[in-house]
Amino acid sequence: MIGSEWEEFKERAREGDEDPEEVLDDLGVERHCCRRMLVSHEDLVDVVSPYQ
Repeated sequence: MIGSEWEEFKERAREGDEDPEEVLDDLGVERHCCRRMLVSHEDLVDVVSPYQ
């Protein structure tokens, strides 16, 4: 359910200069578990893909 918010969060909070807390509030992500998943997520596709 929160996967649809990942790209916008990544663009605004990680690659932009907006505060992650404000971005999550704007996206309507209120539950702590969902906020944690977005803030702590690390893209590992490029790291893992050579081993497939």
